[in-house]
Amino acid sequence: MPIRSAWLINRTDTTTGQSRTDTRLAPTGTMSPQGLLGSRDGVIPGSPDGQYVMGGLYVFGDTAGMTASVAPGRAVVQSRNEQAGAYPVVLTDYSAVTLADGDANNPRIDLVVVRIYDAQHDSSGRTEAVLEVVPGTPAADPQAPETPAHSLALAEITVPAGASVGTGGIDWANAVADRRRPTVAVGGVIPQSWGDGFDGAYPGQYRDNGAHLERWDGTAWLPYARQLGGVAPEGEVATGQYVGQYRDEGGTLQRWDGAVWQQAAPAAAFAYHNDGGYCETSAWSESVTSTDGPVVTATFTAPASGRVVVTVGFRGRAGASDKQAQVSARIRQSGSGALVLEADDVRAAHVEGTPDIAVSDQFPVTGLEPGTEYTATLTYRSSVQGVSAWFDNRYVRVDPMQ
Repeated sequence: MPIRSAWLINRTDTTTGQSRTDTRLAPTGTMSPQGLLGSRDGVIPGSPDGQYVMGGLYVFGDTAGMTASVAPGRAVVQSRNEQAGAYPVVLTDYSAVTLADGDANNPRIDLVVVRIYDAQHDSSGRTEAVLEVVPGTPAADPQAPETPAHSLALAEITVPAGASVGTGGIDWANAVADRRRPTVAVGGVIPQSWGDGFDGAYPGQYRDNGAHLERWDGTAWLPYARQLGGVAPEGEVATGQYVGQYRDEGGTLQRWDGAVWQQAAPAAAFAYHNDGGYCETSAWSESVTSTDGPVVTATFTAPASGRVVVTVGFRGRAGASDKQAQVSARIRQSGSGALVLEADDVRAAHVEGTPDIAVSDQFPVTGLEPGTEYTATLTYRSSVQGVSAWFDNRYVRVDPMQ
């Protein structure tokens, strides 16, 4: 079989010279580390036209029957015992592996591997690198067998019950699950592949998740690079990576403050209604009579400063020359409905007398919780109970403050 491992058979060995294990453990052509002495095993990435992450050691079936083909390629097989080192291997030509006939009653899943036998480190009595089929156990819901020690998984192949050359063999188009994973030299970017749920080996290691780079920070893989100094696209960053990072969240720009995402530039909130109505009560009311118009409420998100400016206004008149029509606003927290600030005549726009007059008033609201949603609802009153006041063109606006 045209497969062999570098440094596995050394015809120049002497009792005092460098051993094969010494050579494998020495940092020559060091791959991605995995542990103190181990390397990340896997297939060396690359394809003839650059279209695929890995072309080497691809398992496929191109004819009916029970025989699969394995494409040429290079790989590293890490011994389960780190002290044995990592074995570089190469398959120099297309090679065949034949699977046993299917069980009479149940399907099974076989595993195709590159396997190292090394009599210096195992009890096999063999010294060679081979392509091998590890048979699975037939079952109604079959599971793939574990990868043997000193082996690199290449593919899982589902063998139907009763499959044989005489019955048409294996449905190769649907039976093969690729289980190769790539490995690169230390400092290189690990390409995306099957089995990406692995931890990094050191802070500062990089991998490609199929969309962008990720960096291992010692505990987790974190998005990197294209977000740095820019705006992270929606859905890509759940937790900010540094204070001052920005992201798009549903069309809203947010800034990471070290603990939570805050709306970076909160927009002004505005609510208005031009259908007039009357109020005869001296207590603050959120509605007026003789109109089908809604309660006028502006919903806003508190900025990082926790401060906003509220503007209220209307066009109207009092019910008598020495009476007032007043408009203010109640501030509530949206989720709980808790009252934050009650309407008050010192924070009110007012008209005195019977001529129609347009007026407005502004007042600050402080101590709001940044990033929390609130509502500002217009409220109305007549300065004297039972005296009807007229309110038209009513509005409330909330602007964030720095």
